[in-house]
Amino acid sequence: MRYKDYYKILGVERSATQDDIKRAYRKLARKYHPDVSKEPDAEERFKEINEAHEVLQDAEKRAAYDRLGANWKAGQDFTPPPGWDTGFEFSHGGFSGGDFSDFFENLFGQGSPFGAGFQGRRGGGSFRTRGEDHRARIRISLEDAFQGGERAIRLEAPQVDAQGRVVLRPHTLKVRIPAGIGEGQQIRLAGQGASGAGGGPAGDLYLEVEFEPHPLYRIEGRDVYLDLPVTPWEAALGARIAVPTLGGAVDMKIPPGTRGGQKLRLKGRGLPGHPPGDQYAVLQIVTPPADTAQARKFYEDMARTLPFNPRRHLEG
Repeated sequence: MRYKDYYKILGVERSATQDDIKRAYRKLARKYHPDVSKEPDAEERFKEINEAHEVLQDAEKRAAYDRLGANWKAGQDFTPPPGWDTGFEFSHGGFSGGDFSDFFENLFGQGSPFGAGFQGRRGGGSFRTRGEDHRARIRISLEDAFQGGERAIRLEAPQVDAQGRVVLRPHTLKVRIPAGIGEGQQIRLAGQGASGAGGGPAGDLYLEVEFEPHPLYRIEGRDVYLDLPVTPWEAALGARIAVPTLGGAVDMKIPPGTRGGQKLRLKGRGLPGHPPGDQYAVLQIVTPPADTAQARKFYEDMARTLPFNPRRHLEG
């Protein structure tokens, strides 16, 4: 995917006000509109201009785009960094539609906070209206997802200040995390969205959960996966070893003749739920190094005593 410099496309500085962006867009849109322009690349330039304006004229999209940093150059290979859009509180989702690039779709299309958001639900009267729902992505640890509990969440809400510049207003909320919550699930905070008009009720805040990367575990649904190193003799002879889980270490039996890559299940040791998930230990056989004379002799004796060809099935 190629990075697009929306500021360069509109010919404005990154410090431009919203009025600056509006004026630059109108000037370029008139120049490159396919119905009137004589420029040979008018249609393509008009698409780029519209796409840049779609992002920079919106305070929330612009704040998220700015988080990517100013060190990228147009045309560079680009992958959004993990969690680039977490921690922002957005007042809406979706976008106005258009023929946009893969770069735009990856950042602001379906699957982003802008592509599948909760539009504000309105009340019935013309004056008394319900406030917009807000949404944000938050990252929590697997331990928090397993145990549940309460934690403080810091969010930043993009706004346009009196000078027409996009600023981030931070605020902190206490959030109760249900034990067993899964990635992609949402926590609803009633009344924490935008204020209503005319005395109408406030909207809600929806927090979409992502898991922080863990040094030991991988998650698939409610199941937890752990790569478990074992010695060749533990795999060949069998053993009982302590295995870490999110709920604490447990003893697990390694059957004799276990193979590398084999999965052993610890029932109910995944994320809580109805039913709870399981934990799978994926066995990784680790060979000790032959870094001493004694170790080399051991391997030489084993080669003579146990003639074994693991590649026999590859022979013609």
